[in-house]
Amino acid sequence: MVAKQPQTRQQPEPEVEAPPAVELAEANVGWVIARRVRECRTELGLTVEQLADRSGISKGMLSKIENAQASPSLGTLVKLAAATSVPLTSFFRGLEEEHGAVLVKAGQGLDIVRKGSRSGHHYQSLGGARGAQRVMEPLLVTLTDRTEVFPLFQHSGVEFIYMLEGVVEYGFGADRYELHPGDALQFDGEIAHGPTRLVEMPIRFLSVIAHGPPAGL
Repeated sequence: MVAKQPQTRQQPEPEVEAPPAVELAEANVGWVIARRVRECRTELGLTVEQLADRSGISKGMLSKIENAQASPSLGTLVKLAAATSVPLTSFFRGLEEEHGAVLVKAGQGLDIVRKGSRSGHHYQSLGGARGAQRVMEPLLVTLTDRTEVFPLFQHSGVEFIYMLEGVVEYGFGADRYELHPGDALQFDGEIAHGPTRLVEMPIRFLSVIAHGPPAGL
C-alpha cells in the first residue's frame, strides 16, 4: 500500500507595490483624463448632469471622473467621446507634453467655440496648458454686437472676471452687476452666469476659470 503524500497548499504570491514612478504616471493619466473630459464638457456649455444624460453615464460617476476620483473604463471613454463628438485619443492629449511655460503672443490666442458663440461674440484662449497642468483656463472675451439672446454658462470651479473695455451688465444667478473697466468679479461657476445687457461696446474682459490643483499639491 502506497502512502499518500501530503498535499502542500500553494501560498499566494505577495503583492508587489508599484514603484513610485509608476504610481505617479497612473495618477498623471487620471488627471489628464479628468481635465480633458471637463474641458470638452465646458466648451460645449454642458452641465455635469447634461453630459451624464447625453452619454448614459451616471452623474455621480462623471463627477468622480472629472475630479480624478475614479478611473474610467475604455467603454466609458468611448461613450464620452461620442457624447462630446471628439476623438477618443483627445482624452489622453497632454500626457507626453513637457512641463514648462506657455507663451501666447498678443493677438495669437486660440479662437474657441463656446455655447453662444456667434457673430460679435469672440472667445480666445490665452493658455495652452493641458492635462494635469490645466488648473486654470484664461479667456479673452470680446463682445461687439448687440443681441437679445445671451448665453448662460455653468461649469465647475471658480471664475474671475476683470473688465478691460466697455460696460456690461453681468448676471450671476438672480443678481446683476454693472462692470466698468478696472472692475473685477469672482463667483462660483456652478451658478448660471453670463452677460445680461451690453451697455457700452466694444466690451472686452479677461475671464479666468480656476479648476483647482491636482491632488496632493
